Amino acid sequence: MATTTYTEIRESEKAIRGSSRYKKIKWGIFLVGVSVFAQLYNYQPLLSEITSYFHITPAESSYLVSASTFGMAVGLLLFAFIADRFHRKDVMLFALITSSVLTLASVWLNNFAVLININFIKGMCISGVSAVTLAYLAEEIDHKNIGLAISFYLAGNTFGGMFGRIVAALISGWFGWQTAVLSIGIIALIISIIVYFYFPASNFFQPEKLNLHDKLLQMKSIFKNKKILAMYVVAICLMGSFVSVYNFLGFKLEAAPYNLPHYIIAMIFLMYAFGIFSNMISGALSDRFSPRKILLTALILLILGTIMMYLNSLFLILIGLVIFTMAFFSGHTIASRVVTTLAKDAKTSATALYWFFYYLGSSIIGSSTGVFVNQNNWIGFFGCLTILGIFALLTTYFTTKRA
Repeated sequence: MATTTYTEIRESEKAIRGSSRYKKIKWGIFLVGVSVFAQLYNYQPLLSEITSYFHITPAESSYLVSASTFGMAVGLLLFAFIADRFHRKDVMLFALITSSVLTLASVWLNNFAVLININFIKGMCISGVSAVTLAYLAEEIDHKNIGLAISFYLAGNTFGGMFGRIVAALISGWFGWQTAVLSIGIIALIISIIVYFYFPASNFFQPEKLNLHDKLLQMKSIFKNKKILAMYVVAICLMGSFVSVYNFLGFKLEAAPYNLPHYIIAMIFLMYAFGIFSNMISGALSDRFSPRKILLTALILLILGTIMMYLNSLFLILIGLVIFTMAFFSGHTIASRVVTTLAKDAKTSATALYWFFYYLGSSIIGSSTGVFVNQNNWIGFFGCLTILGIFALLTTYFTTKRA
């Protein structure tokens, strides 16, 4: 039986909006995003209980989250080189199944150091999804409909992050952290089974043997593309600012003159719901209007939201947080789309590097801005985030001026 190759399939045969294949890809990719980010951040609301259970400091308990995200960054560099050797769906299934098993296995661990290492390995495994998903969407979906499909994946990421935190927090309060982690692991395993039977395999990609020389040349070509590099800068600034705000805004709200209780401050994670909405809107708009204009608008709104959160009015702070959150997710949606459309034959490497810089911003900026919070220097904190927003805005404006 003849094998269908990439060149034998016409562009017109790619999945289009409304088709059965498009719907399977869209909802399948949503579930993939839910699984990845529910597992990646499921320990974040459990840190207080983890602190008591293992008799460690709060700072040490946060290593569980850091280990997962650092594993993501390391894994993305690895998959940037090897992902094209395997079928896209196989890489996704490997990532989903291994991460689910590791999440389930961590329930029975009583050694905190081992638990940290398991989370690091889990982060590396999960990174396989991020390394190939955007490339898969760019290859399998008609270019006129790719924006909405990407927004579904990112909406799944957003929903998964919010869902994982809320479910883990509720179940932990009733039955303990082990049962909470077990529940997330079971949900992730069920999603893996659904993806195995439901998600379409690639029609437009065939695995290739790894040629290290060619891969390095491919990487070199990516770093010569100033527009792609600009999106990497945007990724660092966006994620660094986003993680900083959601890590430290609560410290401002629990102090005078607001004095908000902890359970109210915890509700700020529900702002992620606005992120899901903005993902869908920006993704759909990018199929009709210039992605450059949408990204520039998102960055301007990001700066506006950052400035509003510095003000003293609680109402304006919350409105600023809404604007900031929607702007972040919109900007992330567009930046990731730009990378996939510009990378051409280097989609896997380019998108893996995008996610690498994305998590690099989370790790470095998301933690280092805490220096201002330690000194109760909110002018410095929000001033730093404003500068990051302006830098991303100017970088986008000048590098895409002729786009």
